[in-house]
Amino acid sequence: MTNVAGTSVTAVTVDTPLVDLRRRHAELLAKVAELQWDLGGLVYEMAIRDSIRVNVITRQAAALQDVEAQLAEIDRILKHEAAGTAGTCGSCGAPHSANASFCWQCGAAILRLVDHGQIFADAATPDG
Repeated sequence: MTNVAGTSVTAVTVDTPLVDLRRRHAELLAKVAELQWDLGGLVYEMAIRDSIRVNVITRQAAALQDVEAQLAEIDRILKHEAAGTAGTCGSCGAPHSANASFCWQCGAAILRLVDHGQIFADAATPDG
């Protein structure tokens, strides 16, 4: 979709059915459990060998935090589903709630800013 000035405007649409969000939620829950298990096993193995490598633990914990952030966002979307529709980010495809201004994943603006001068200029031009 393009506006009068020729710049691209992305419309927010409902692309992700609630069923897909619930399936993704279940997948992320399983992934969190797996990453927690792996992190615990990693720390245990390092401890019994008396060879703690903080950089390895930090890298594994960061992966867990990333999945937990995705899970938290989907939890938030599912809770707000009854209040409004959700869509996906035009930049990265991450799901967002109806009230989101910026994407939680990539930080891109969900709502596009429109030049007010252009709006009023278009309204002021005669039709014929």
